Amino acid sequence: MRIEDEIHQKKFKSVWQKATLNIIFTAGWISNRHKDYFKPYGITPQQFNVLRILRGSHPESISTSVIKERMLDKNSDASRIVDRLTVKGLVKKRACPSDRRLVDVSISDEGLKLLEVMDEPMDKMDGKLGALTEAEADLLNQLLDKLRS
Repeated sequence: MRIEDEIHQKKFKSVWQKATLNIIFTAGWISNRHKDYFKPYGITPQQFNVLRILRGSHPESISTSVIKERMLDKNSDASRIVDRLTVKGLVKKRACPSDRRLVDVSISDEGLKLLEVMDEPMDKMDGKLGALTEAEADLLNQLLDKLRS
C-alpha cells in the first residue's frame, strides 16, 4: 500500500520528506511483525539479535562491548540484554581473564537450539519482502547503503 494511504497524507514538502517518512513507517511495520514473531519464543528482537551475534562468533566468546558494536539497535543496553538471556539459560557469562572489568559472553547449547528451531520460520519472516524480486531487494539494499554513506 502507498505511504499516502497508510498515513492518510496526500501532500509532502518534497520527495525526500516522503522517502524519509516512508522509511520510518516501513521500519516500524517490519519491527511490529518481528515483535509478534518473537513472542511465542519468549524473546525480544534485541535478544534475538544478541543470540545471532553470539552464534556468529561461536565457539569463541565476545565481550559485551563487541556485542554492542554489532547490534542493529545501537541504543540497546547490551549488558542488560545479556543478563536477561543468562537468566533464561541462553547465554553464558564469565569474567574476562585479561581484564576483570570486562565480561566474556558465549551462546549456550540451549541458545543454539532455540536459534535452530527459529531459523526456518525466520527465513519465512524475511520472505515477507517477497513482494520484491531478488533484483529489487538487491537494489533496495544498495540504495539504503548509499543513504547511510
